[in-house]
Amino acid sequence: MRRIGIAASKMARGSLPKYNVFVIMIAFLCSLLLFFICGFAILAALFLISLVCRPFLPPEFNAVLPAIVRVCLVALAVVIGVLNVLAVVKNIKVNK
Repeated sequence: MRRIGIAASKMARGSLPKYNVFVIMIAFLCSLLLFFICGFAILAALFLISLVCRPFLPPEFNAVLPAIVRVCLVALAVVIGVLNVLAVVKNIKVNK
């Protein structure tokens, strides 16, 4: 989280409004990248589990799979959103 502030201060070069914009932008982009990477890993894991365990799972599992994916991705979005807000709050400066 500290590195966000360090990178934003190097890009802003002393301007406080630019610093705050860069902090929000960097935190948002990092969170978006993290969501895509972790979301893909979750989807791949669920796909492999359903593929390998297909003979042992009940037939209704395929009907429930979209709900499971939705719950996993919503939980991931909540966790990443909270971490994003914490990173922004920690790095935002109100006045010099």
